[in-house]
Amino acid sequence: MEVGFLGLGIMGKAISMNLLRHGFKVTVWNRTLSKCDELVEHGASVAESPAAVVKKCKYTIAMLSDPSAALAVVFGKDGILEHISGGKGYIDMSTVDADTSSKIFEAITKKGGRFLEAPVSGSKKPAEDGQLVILTAGEQALYEEVLPALNVIGKKSFYLGQVGNGAKMKLVVNMIMGSMMNAFSEGLVLAGRSGLDPCVLLDVLDLGGIANPMFRLKGPAMIQGSHSPAFPLKHQQKDMRLALALGDETAVSMPVAAAANEAFKKARSMGLGELDFSAVYESVKAIEPPSKIE
Repeated sequence: MEVGFLGLGIMGKAISMNLLRHGFKVTVWNRTLSKCDELVEHGASVAESPAAVVKKCKYTIAMLSDPSAALAVVFGKDGILEHISGGKGYIDMSTVDADTSSKIFEAITKKGGRFLEAPVSGSKKPAEDGQLVILTAGEQALYEEVLPALNVIGKKSFYLGQVGNGAKMKLVVNMIMGSMMNAFSEGLVLAGRSGLDPCVLLDVLDLGGIANPMFRLKGPAMIQGSHSPAFPLKHQQKDMRLALALGDETAVSMPVAAAANEAFKKARSMGLGELDFSAVYESVKAIEPPSKIE
């Protein structure tokens, strides 16, 4: 199977490399073309624009940073709409809001193309290992046709029905994840300031009912002040913002998520946006303890 791939950031590069390793023919494009070089060394072809990728490939996958990037690739100069046509499928794995996904769906289907939204749950390592969770919605026939590729990219794919449902599910998942990371960061700092060993806290958590892979994976590095980006903090804050907007639309009170969003915004203001989202720990730690009165 031959596929096109647009966007070679942390996730897009890992997914494309995984497809190549499994024998797929992959044509790639990235706004900064030099990011394509490593993929070319592993057998990928490079196209000069999103339009050129769609013209060449029956199926094109995109993994872009935010709604504005997702829209630009479709509607902009040399974009998807210039060559999307009957029989060609566009699979958008970007994390965007439901309105953005619907705009892309309407534009592509109006030109005779086919559309599937497919945001993923997981970060760099799961992407490299083909262990993502894929949240699809849109044309079910297209979903079934691209399952061979999805089965390489992820350990499980969910088909959620109409366009918008995939985007909404991803925002709910990332809202929960961001809120958990903020609470986890507060707990680590609270333990340390209380005279407890944060490493022992990790052991205690791992033996209890709230044990989870994120605490297990991120905790030791956070304590050491290491936040190598698997999922950049700026993207986590963007997803918190979009999830809160979804809460506004549906009249759901989300005070915990709102507080977590403020912590991520503070971390961005500290210049931590390019680090892993675990760097929110540094914004919590930066709050000085009150001075003791002698």
